[in-house]
Amino acid sequence: METGSPHDTGTADAQGTPTPATTDVPAPDAGTEPDAGAEPVWRALPPGLLTMRRLLLVVWLGLLTLATALVPGLLAGPAWGAFAVLPLALLLWGWVMLERNWRSWRYAERADDLLISRGVLWHEETVVPYGRMQLVEVTSGPVERHFGLASVQLHTAAAATDATIPGLDPAEAERLRDRLTELGEARSAGL
Repeated sequence: METGSPHDTGTADAQGTPTPATTDVPAPDAGTEPDAGAEPVWRALPPGLLTMRRLLLVVWLGLLTLATALVPGLLAGPAWGAFAVLPLALLLWGWVMLERNWRSWRYAERADDLLISRGVLWHEETVVPYGRMQLVEVTSGPVERHFGLASVQLHTAAAATDATIPGLDPAEAERLRDRLTELGEARSAGL
């Protein structure tokens, strides 16, 4: 666990699913804007994203572990099946790292821009001014749809500032898309 980060001290719910310490505040109304001088209110990603990523990790590395144990074990002898420990160790390491990565993602809507913060080893904070947004997309692949998740993709004039917020609840993703589009149109008209 990292120290000094405000969103690393999460708790677990009754089922043991970790929840981030960053409070998930209600979405602002479309007619209200956050105070420009106030600290941003950070919103964490829902735990469904962590569940989906962990399930994919278990499926893929579980299959690799099984194949690594069976193929060398049957062809070269049972001792060679011990190589299955490598993908199993990778699975355990990935389990922990996925949670750390999930906890690092958060976003905040401010009066003039959207902040997206992410990263465990290399921390990135992206600032996307509303007036520079050209396109806001909501996407959801088959696995995301199965878990009830959607991603918001922001496109700006500069390709380096394109940003994504993954694993949102579809209703929140649509609300965010509509709000960002509305603010983007209002800000770009003033440029």
